[in-house]
Amino acid sequence: MSRIGKNPIPVPAGVTVTLDHNRVTVKGPKGELSRTIPAEMIVSQENGTVTVNRPSDDPKHKALHGLSRTLIANMVEGVTKGFSKQLDIVGVGYKAETRPYGLQLALGYSHAIEYKAPKGITLKAPLPTQILIEGANKEIVGQVAAELRGLRPPEPYKGKGIKYAGEQIRRKAGKAGGK
Repeated sequence: MSRIGKNPIPVPAGVTVTLDHNRVTVKGPKGELSRTIPAEMIVSQENGTVTVNRPSDDPKHKALHGLSRTLIANMVEGVTKGFSKQLDIVGVGYKAETRPYGLQLALGYSHAIEYKAPKGITLKAPLPTQILIEGANKEIVGQVAAELRGLRPPEPYKGKGIKYAGEQIRRKAGKAGGK
């Protein structure tokens, strides 16, 4: 058995899980998420838990077993607690401002960059050098964080750019001095 796949997923109070063939829909206080699970996986619900089983010990089924269980568990966690990522902006004059559509970023280019938040994602700038991304879908939160970081990735000499909170930037030595 897959060590991850065999664990049952507890469904907290206030969350409803609907199974329709290979479509799983989870509703909770933070929203509603829906996803299609591979048809080979057997998803069942009983006594406030959701379990995922596989039809055989085929390597493909083993891989899909753990994946399917984790995807459903992330959906349940997303509609109850939600997910968030924090980005830090490093650099003189680099800043972010919250706007009704998302964020306006000044990243050292000749123009300001306007980033529109996808549906279900909230973008906040509690400080001019900090961005907070929140949402129920873990994949979209991570994708938005990667897109924002990609607008000005941190450079290795001074560390200027957008980085994840807690990320260590490998630094390089500058020019070696002349003779």
